[in-house]
Amino acid sequence: MNRALPAVRLRVPTHEDAFAWHRVFDDPEVMEFHGGRSAELSVYEELTARQRRHDAELGYCLWTMTDEAGQVIGFTGAQPWPREWGPRGEIEIGWRLGRDHWGKGYATVAARMTLERLRGAGVPTVVAMVRPGNERSVAVTRRLGMELAGTFPDPRFAEEALCFRLDLRSAKPIDYTE
Repeated sequence: MNRALPAVRLRVPTHEDAFAWHRVFDDPEVMEFHGGRSAELSVYEELTARQRRHDAELGYCLWTMTDEAGQVIGFTGAQPWPREWGPRGEIEIGWRLGRDHWGKGYATVAARMTLERLRGAGVPTVVAMVRPGNERSVAVTRRLGMELAGTFPDPRFAEEALCFRLDLRSAKPIDYTE
């Protein structure tokens, strides 16, 4: 018997969402695989502005994720790979949730919604870059049907980052009841 999937909404991030993301992600556990400490508010202000540009230019971005009550709980979506190392030229899918929302299915549901939107935008393949040890994110990639495609040296952490890939042209349609 499958548990009920949570209701999730995705929307283009607003300037105010920079403050919400900063608050929701201000937790050492949330940031464990993102440098270990909270980012400054200015980082989220720049990130939300960049995502608005991506949505306007590409039709997709890292969307603000809200729960059933309309509260901001994190983000999920996709963007062109933003670094000089790694899968340059690829579209990366990603997610980050506030600690209180882990283990409830939000990331998987929102990532599946993202895959459907990317298919609609004509994106042929996506990658997900995951740090070794981040088993929660690895589990989401598996639920999405992604496969480990290789590794890239991550100069920020002196380790090999895991690169998962999914071909959206040949992937089976998403079953939202799983």
